[in-house]
Amino acid sequence: MFRSLVTAGVMVALSACAVGPDFKRPDEPSVTRYTAAADQTQRLVYGQTPPNDWWTLFQNEELNRLMQQAKEGNFTLAAARSSLAQAEELLAARSGTRLPQVNLGGGAGRQQLGAQALGDFQLPTFTYYAIGADVRYTLDYNGGVARSIEQQRALAEYYQHELDAAWLSLTGNVAVQYFTIVFTQAQIQALEELLAEDRTNVDLVARAQQAGIVTKVDELSARSQLAQDTTLLPPLRQQLDTARHALAVLLGKAPGEWADAQSHFTAASDLRLPEQLPVSLPSELVRRRPDILSAESQLHAATAAVGVATANLYPQITLSGNVSQQSTRTGHLFDASSLAWGVISGITAPLFDGGTLRAERRAALQAVQVNAANYQQTVLHSFEQVANLLQAARHDEELLLAQTEAMETARSSVDLARKSYSAGNVGVLTVLDAERQSLQARLGLLDAQSKRFVNTAELLLAVGGSGLSGS
Repeated sequence: MFRSLVTAGVMVALSACAVGPDFKRPDEPSVTRYTAAADQTQRLVYGQTPPNDWWTLFQNEELNRLMQQAKEGNFTLAAARSSLAQAEELLAARSGTRLPQVNLGGGAGRQQLGAQALGDFQLPTFTYYAIGADVRYTLDYNGGVARSIEQQRALAEYYQHELDAAWLSLTGNVAVQYFTIVFTQAQIQALEELLAEDRTNVDLVARAQQAGIVTKVDELSARSQLAQDTTLLPPLRQQLDTARHALAVLLGKAPGEWADAQSHFTAASDLRLPEQLPVSLPSELVRRRPDILSAESQLHAATAAVGVATANLYPQITLSGNVSQQSTRTGHLFDASSLAWGVISGITAPLFDGGTLRAERRAALQAVQVNAANYQQTVLHSFEQVANLLQAARHDEELLLAQTEAMETARSSVDLARKSYSAGNVGVLTVLDAERQSLQARLGLLDAQSKRFVNTAELLLAVGGSGLSGS
């Protein structure tokens, strides 16, 4: 249904004018939800739009500070700003072609005219002086110049939306790396606490073995558990370093010169999820997301290009004139008798070009169809992304509840195993196995929490702000 509305709108626009179509924004989609299944996620508020500074919903001053640093220092964002400024200057340059072009000229010289100019009549060598202005104007009766300005304006809008997209992508990446750092720190801390327990167990079992209470196998099992748990630490430290380096680059800093590169961010337990998650409706989303608006601007530019190509099929009419003061003596340069002027009109019409101009117009029409299809695909992809993240929010909640229950069960199991070991009812292997399951449950809980924060940020980003232009 949505594809039919877009295609119909484009085809009507293409047939609206002989010298080029007027651009019409694609109709809003008629769908009212993103997923076929009922959304069961908590705190979803449909019909509300997240603020442009969506990350403030996490109420985290540390994250707010990082976003401000990224806004000021990120080089990708700086390049996008310059691209927009370049497009705006090109628009100003193109807009100037609608007005008459006036040039001031002057000169002086000494000249001898020969037979080619005067035949047998001879003039003496003379010196001349001249100063004046000439004016040239292209009569835009078929709207070709106006369409070219419209095309450049659409391209400027495209770069504005690309700047907005760069900003939203930057904020999303900053949030993801920040949450990765916080939760990796928590996982490392949890693992270090477990390693401390492993070392205590090794000492206890070693003394028990010396006293003949347990066998050598029990001592080796304890030492093996310590060695196995130690292997989990380097990958987590690498993950932490990689996230720190990525965050430094996002802030416009080399990893080695970032002042906060080794700082310890807030504890994972201090992070807070937004109490409510505003979710834009599909009809609102297509008017806010920068990637959709970028595709729309490209469609607009392609539509205007059809008008430019159509205008090239018609005669081009130019008007020009000049007025100047000419004299062989500087003292008489501005006398009334030294005035010279001329007015000229010209017309140039294509007679035979080997089919070039019509082929260019047909190519422009095909470009409209390409950009219309790209627009449709961009909208559908955005709906898919939001639908996936809405489902992820529901599944993240289920996973978090399951991991919380697993964590509580594992803790109870460890307590029971230690009491049983102290009473002599079970061996050390039972205690070690319970501790291993407890570690896995704790790390799993932290991983589930990290995914929920990251997916929440990505959901707010997917349905959220309009970028820097809306700030």
